[in-house]
Amino acid sequence: MNDLIKITTNENDEQLVSGRELHEFLGIETPYAKWFGRMADYGFSENIDYVVADIFVPNSNGGRQTQVDHAMKIDMAKEISMIQRNERGRQARLYFIQVERAWNSEEMILLRSRQILERKLETLQLENNQLSEQKLIAEQRVNELQPKASYYDYVLQTKGLVSVSIIAKQYGKSAVWLNKLLHEYGIIFKQGNVWLLYQKYADKGYTKTNFAPDDVAQLHPHTKWTQQGMLFIYELLKSKEILPMVERDGQAS
Repeated sequence: MNDLIKITTNENDEQLVSGRELHEFLGIETPYAKWFGRMADYGFSENIDYVVADIFVPNSNGGRQTQVDHAMKIDMAKEISMIQRNERGRQARLYFIQVERAWNSEEMILLRSRQILERKLETLQLENNQLSEQKLIAEQRVNELQPKASYYDYVLQTKGLVSVSIIAKQYGKSAVWLNKLLHEYGIIFKQGNVWLLYQKYADKGYTKTNFAPDDVAQLHPHTKWTQQGMLFIYELLKSKEILPMVERDGQAS
């Protein structure tokens, strides 16, 4: 009687029987859909005693078509077999009883318990690996952001307007170097002795032009950078792989 009718298991380790395969084994002449509907009326409930399952079968054109099947629990299959009241039904019922006994034997229970533990261990290991990977990514992200946060802190702590010399100092360079660089990038141009923003950037709030108290009579303007302008320079130079000293080699001041 081994493998009289195919038995499968679901994710809950419950044994299942195909309604169509049982219908075929029992030799029922009534069409499957009609027969199963009658069987379900004996008090069986969908999603408790059985679930609907679509299967693919060959058609007359050489292709495949969908058929509705039902995955029944062993108890339902056993009762349906008994209801048939014929030799095939008796054979099927005895077969399902044997399957249940084997399934619930001490050996099988221990085997399933071990398999459940192995699956749980695999799941825990996978989760642990994912957490470790996420931790590494998070640590890397923190390391990437730490220097930037330090420079941003410096900018935010800087009150008022800042000369180009102060900004250049953060890069270990001179005002001449930074003005030349910004000019090459099309940010500023020189008019007389003053560096001014090109019109494209003039209304961004990056700079302000003022006069030193002792220069008013001579009208000597001085261009200084705002916090917003400092951050603009930072992002621009960073895109060119030019970093302030605080961000080089992961060092912080």
